[in-house]
Amino acid sequence: MKLSMAEKIRLLLQHRDMPIKELSNKSGTTNQNMANKLKRNNFSMRELEEIATVLDCEFEASFIDKNGDCI
Repeated sequence: MKLSMAEKIRLLLQHRDMPIKELSNKSGTTNQNMANKLKRNNFSMRELEEIATVLDCEFEASFIDKNGDCI
């Protein structure tokens, strides 16, 4: 089962024992905006990179071709 990006962020928040409000504050957005983004699973690449920085982890985005090549 593949997790959505919002589910992955929520899992990381649990592992870091960090509430959404703290993530919002450190990301420079409002709590309501972050909650809406998590609800809709709607993040830009820049936002995902910022969230990764706040959560002290790396974010990688790639495409996997049918022949297995990672782009």
